[in-house]
Amino acid sequence: MNNKNKSCLTTIPVFIATFLIAFSTSVLAENKPEPIKVGVMLPFSGVYAGLGDSIRNGLKLALQEKGYKASGRLIQLVEVDTEAKPARASELTLGLVDNDKSDFVIGPVHSGVAMGMINTIRNKDSIMIIPNAGANAATGAFCQPNVFRTSFSSWQTAYPMGKEAANMGYKKIVTLSWNYGFGKESLAAFEESFVAAGGEVVKKILVPFPKTEFQPYLTQIASIKPDAVFVFFAGGGAVKFVKDYDTMGLKGKIPLLGSGFLTEGTTAAQGKAAEGLLTTLHYADTIDSSKNKKFRADYKAKFNKSADLFAVQGYDAGQLIIQAVEAVKGNIEDKAALIYQMELLEIDSPRGKFRFSKAHNPIQSIYLRKVVNGLNTVVKESVTNLEDPARGCKL
Repeated sequence: MNNKNKSCLTTIPVFIATFLIAFSTSVLAENKPEPIKVGVMLPFSGVYAGLGDSIRNGLKLALQEKGYKASGRLIQLVEVDTEAKPARASELTLGLVDNDKSDFVIGPVHSGVAMGMINTIRNKDSIMIIPNAGANAATGAFCQPNVFRTSFSSWQTAYPMGKEAANMGYKKIVTLSWNYGFGKESLAAFEESFVAAGGEVVKKILVPFPKTEFQPYLTQIASIKPDAVFVFFAGGGAVKFVKDYDTMGLKGKIPLLGSGFLTEGTTAAQGKAAEGLLTTLHYADTIDSSKNKKFRADYKAKFNKSADLFAVQGYDAGQLIIQAVEAVKGNIEDKAALIYQMELLEIDSPRGKFRFSKAHNPIQSIYLRKVVNGLNTVVKESVTNLEDPARGCKL
C-alpha cells in the first residue's frame, strides 16, 4: 500500500472520532435542562432595605442547602431593586417576566408594590411568590392561580389579639395606627374579633403616615382611660411609639398590645420600654423546634446576625420553589401541573409547618408573644392553623 493510501486510512478514523465527540457534546447540550430563573424583586435601598436584605438572605440559605439545584436543574437568581416604589412595580415585573424569562418572581416587601406586580403578572406564565407584603387583597379580591404567599395577611396578624384581649378581661379599648391600608386593615381585624368576644372599641385613632409625633394622641388616650390600647406600627414608628408610651408613663397604667410588627426587629432600639409587651404574630424567636433552632444557627453562622421573621419568609419562599420543582420532577414548563403541586405542598418552616389555602395564603399558627430580655418569646400558640377568610377571592 502506498503512503497516500496509508495517510487516507489514518485520517478516516480520526475524522469519525472527532465527529462522534462533537455529536455527543451537541446531544448532551440539547438534553441539558435550562436553568430555573428566579426573579428577586425586593427593596435593596431606601427605608425597607433591611427587610429586603433579610428576605434575600433567607432565600439564599434555603437554596444553598440544596446546592442551588432542584431535580437536577440549576437555580439562578436575577435581582432588581424596587426601592419600595409602587410606581416602578409594573416596569420591573415586566422586565423579569418578559425580558429575563423568570420562572418564579419573589417579591415584594411593600403592599403597594405587590398590587402593581399582581396586576402585571396576571395571565403570565411566571409564578409570583410574596415573601412579605400583607395586603388582604393580594390573596383576597385580587387572588389568582399564579400568585402564592409565604408570609401573612394583615388580618391574620391582628385578628387573634382581639380574643386574647377579651380573655385578659379588657372591655374597652382604644385602637391606633398610621392612616394607611395595612394599618387600617390591622385595626379592623382586631376589632372584628374583640367585638365578637364582647369587647368595645371606644376610640379609633388614625395618625397621618409617616408622622411620628405621638404626644397629642397619647394625651388623648390618657384622658379616655381605656382598659388597654391596641396599635399597629412598624420600624422606626414602632420604636418611637413604644418609647413615647413609656416616657409619658402610660405603660404602667394602660396595657399596650399590638400586631407583632410593633416589636419585630425593633426591640434593640426600644430597649426597656419594650419589655413585657404582648403581640401576636406567626413567628417568635424562641419557637422550640429543631427546625427553628437549626435555621437560626445556620443563619447566624452565614450572615453574622440573628434571623428575624423576614428571613423566615424568604427562607420559606426558597423551600417552596425547591419542593415544587421536585414535585413535578423538574418539568416546570407545565405550569398547570406546577401550580397544582404547589397547592398540595406542606412547608416545614421555622415558624411551624403550614400549607396553603385555596387563595394560596399560608394556613398557619399565630403565637401570643411577650418581650423578655429583648426577645419575642412564645407565651402560647394563640390560634392553630388560622386561615385568612380571603374575602372576594374566586379561586
